[in-house]
Amino acid sequence: MGRWLKPDVYPLIAAMSFVTGMCVFQLTRNVLMNPDVRVSKSNRRSAVPDNAGEGERYSQHAFRRFLSTQRPEVFPALNRFFSESSSAGDK
Repeated sequence: MGRWLKPDVYPLIAAMSFVTGMCVFQLTRNVLMNPDVRVSKSNRRSAVPDNAGEGERYSQHAFRRFLSTQRPEVFPALNRFFSESSSAGDK
């Protein structure tokens, strides 16, 4: 009967599994933590909820707070290398 799954397919399976996991994570996060999603009956009773603090906590999560302290560089080591070498050559 031969091999039914070629080794060329493994990277594709890995990539699709990773993307599917990210989608499941985001959907679960939205259902469980988003203040605009009301699953329980007691939360659905209020037509206009007063939950500004809850929305602020949802949007300003720990990863976003961490990124706000970092410099917006793609390759910081490479940027430092070229900026230091060009300034040394100018002097």
